[in-house]
Amino acid sequence: MTSGRAGDQVDRPDPGGTSPRVLLLVTAVTLTAFTAVLIGLTVPVTLPPDDALPAAARFGIALAAFAVAQLARLRFRTATGMVSITWGEAALIVCLYLVPAGWLPAAALLGTGLAWTGMSLAVDRRPPLEVLRITASLTAATALAVAVATALGAPLLAAPTPGLALALIAGSVTYLLATACLGGATLALRHGVAIGPPVLAALRGKLLMFVGNVAVGLVVVALVEADARWLLLLPPPLWLLQQTYRHRLRADQERRDWRAFAEATAALNQLDERGVATAAVTGALTLFGAELVDVDVVRGDGRWRRYRGDASGQVRDREVGPPAPPSTAEHELARPLTVGDVEVGELRVRFPATAPPSARERDAVAAFSDALAAALHDAATPRELRLVSARSSYEAVHDALTGLVNRAAMLSKGDQALRQLAHDHPVALLLLDINQFKEVNDTLGHAAGDQLLRLTANRLGTLARPGDLLGRLGGDEFALLLTSVPVIGDRSAPMAYALRQAREIAERLAAPTEVAGVRMSVEVSVGVVVAGAGTADLTELLRRADIAMYQAKEGGGSVAAYDSARDAASTDQLALLAELREALQADDQLVLALQPAVDLATGAPTGVEALIRWRHPRRGWLGPVDFIRPVENSEQLGAFTRYVLDKALAVAADWAREGLDVPISVNLSARSLLDPRLPAEIADALRRHQVPPQRLVLEITETVVMSELEVIDEVLATVRAMGVQLAVDDFGTGFSSLTFLTRIAVDELKVDRSFVIRMAESPEAAAIVRTTVGLAHELGLRVVAEGVETAEQRLALAELGCTAAQGYHFFKPMPADKIGAVLGTLRESAESNVFPLRADGAS
Repeated sequence: MTSGRAGDQVDRPDPGGTSPRVLLLVTAVTLTAFTAVLIGLTVPVTLPPDDALPAAARFGIALAAFAVAQLARLRFRTATGMVSITWGEAALIVCLYLVPAGWLPAAALLGTGLAWTGMSLAVDRRPPLEVLRITASLTAATALAVAVATALGAPLLAAPTPGLALALIAGSVTYLLATACLGGATLALRHGVAIGPPVLAALRGKLLMFVGNVAVGLVVVALVEADARWLLLLPPPLWLLQQTYRHRLRADQERRDWRAFAEATAALNQLDERGVATAAVTGALTLFGAELVDVDVVRGDGRWRRYRGDASGQVRDREVGPPAPPSTAEHELARPLTVGDVEVGELRVRFPATAPPSARERDAVAAFSDALAAALHDAATPRELRLVSARSSYEAVHDALTGLVNRAAMLSKGDQALRQLAHDHPVALLLLDINQFKEVNDTLGHAAGDQLLRLTANRLGTLARPGDLLGRLGGDEFALLLTSVPVIGDRSAPMAYALRQAREIAERLAAPTEVAGVRMSVEVSVGVVVAGAGTADLTELLRRADIAMYQAKEGGGSVAAYDSARDAASTDQLALLAELREALQADDQLVLALQPAVDLATGAPTGVEALIRWRHPRRGWLGPVDFIRPVENSEQLGAFTRYVLDKALAVAADWAREGLDVPISVNLSARSLLDPRLPAEIADALRRHQVPPQRLVLEITETVVMSELEVIDEVLATVRAMGVQLAVDDFGTGFSSLTFLTRIAVDELKVDRSFVIRMAESPEAAAIVRTTVGLAHELGLRVVAEGVETAEQRLALAELGCTAAQGYHFFKPMPADKIGAVLGTLRESAESNVFPLRADGAS
């Protein structure tokens, strides 16, 4: 038996034809084979004088033995191609006994040549050069084996002895190693792979059959020596032995295939498209013994990318067009990659032309394709999520019309820029408003108004200097923060510089331009305020600049500076803070308004948000928007925070006594988290009211999320370690929410009401809600939608898998003395599977 094609079954010609190195090897082996034939034929042969068989008959027997040994081949596929194993060793042993050794190379050349030529014409369709290489390799291996065997003994018509058996076995081993190495060397030169794997694969698959071949050869020799008629009994055992070999090879092949299939599909568990596609290409090359594998991936924007690998093991990728129609060649398989109705790509596997895929391999390609499609689809989900998050993050901080930063980003980035400057470093804020903008909209239409806004934004962008912050606040208002204000000169120099900049901007914007076919001049009113970077935040600077801008409008000029004497709001804020101090001590002015959140599936209460209201003796009812900002910027923030926490935990303690296990949420200011004493104060309040930490949820705002101060992370981590839950409020409106989730573990995401309200008419808003719900599920977090006002919004959120929701559709904020009864009713209704909420939102 021989491994005549050991490891060399990829059978793929090089792009430019047969490589020079392979051609050189074929030439060398062919010359060696023909040299061995010529030398063997010139060696004198002496046969016994009483020999009954003529010389021609002995040569014919040898030729037939070599041919039959190759025709009775068995084949199996490995990672490097098809391997053929034959009865070559048995034929060699028999021929060494029956035929003079010098004739065997010639008999092998003719016998194997005829056999492989016939198989090529009938089955394999090999090129003539490949048939020549196989024939020459087998002939050279036969010559080498004959030399080793005859050097150790004289087998021709010799009686079987242990010494002769060892000589024949040594020749058979030489034949086995020679054929395996020649096949492996051809593959290594042709495809640039290591010679070891195909050689080892051939030897491993051939081992059992090799032992059987040697035994069969020695038995035939013994039977001929005893009585040749015994040979008539051999065909049935040989047929059974052939079937045993076939079954053993098939079992080994299936075991290797299943193991390789499991490894290849497991390798597909990657987090990105490139990782999945690369693993698929390398896995398919190994699993199917393919000569070429293409994985074409379709992106969300319709573009295609191809990942290609060949026998060299290298994987290359490039942009391509849509894949061509599948080839009709029997050695190439193409499978579309789909998940449901979603097309994710295509897999193409090209087998060697001489070893087309079997039905079993076609099924394996189909199964591998399904696994690959699922892996690519899963890998695309995080990428699409990142794209949607990046798009929503950009839109959250940029004005869609002009591309400038919007009000929220202007505030956050402006405050960040102020914190990076020295306390007394002067900064200037310019607030611009386009005069008669409403007339442009009313006369020329809103499209013309949009064009005018874009034109103004572009001109302002060319006038801004490096380090300045330019944004559109909304409508026709623009703000420009100047941080590089010169400090040389007297105290009035910064204001003089800012006024010069403002007048220059007003003059440059007034240059005539054409809008909607009408030539016009853009006139603006500019309010200017100058202050030390550490004396006010951007919100306060904008308020002052707004006052100055209206002073400019009222005065008829284009530019006006802020005049504190005309700012009544400053003294009003001081009075408000003084009144708040009294309210904190009175204990009957600041009251809680509680709004429950309900489970969308069962209607059970999932939590209650505590909202603060001020029953002012003189001003009447004040909402948070009326007093929270001054409080956050004052020294009373700590006392205010402790007051709200104490009120909220007192209510939670009452619920516990009534058997209600419902968390209560309290909003925290960003400045509160700068106080390292906050965790101890929270722990003390929980202990005093005997409320478990897990029933308190602290809602942190986007301002906190965007901050990267170490003290904030430490405070949040300490609070989290106590067992207190954290929720991110208004999730999706900022641009650092995802980064924050990698720094601090939270329990809940609250979808901002602006996205919930616009879900029905805005695909972008719906996509952000869908992405937030999906992200929360992936991270194991609760997700609560805020501002639900209609039954349609509630149903849409439930279909998206949203955990809970709150809003006027369910309940308006209510006093603390009423919330207990509402929560009890919700719990009882949920336990009886009765959702107690009507479609109009009333309870």
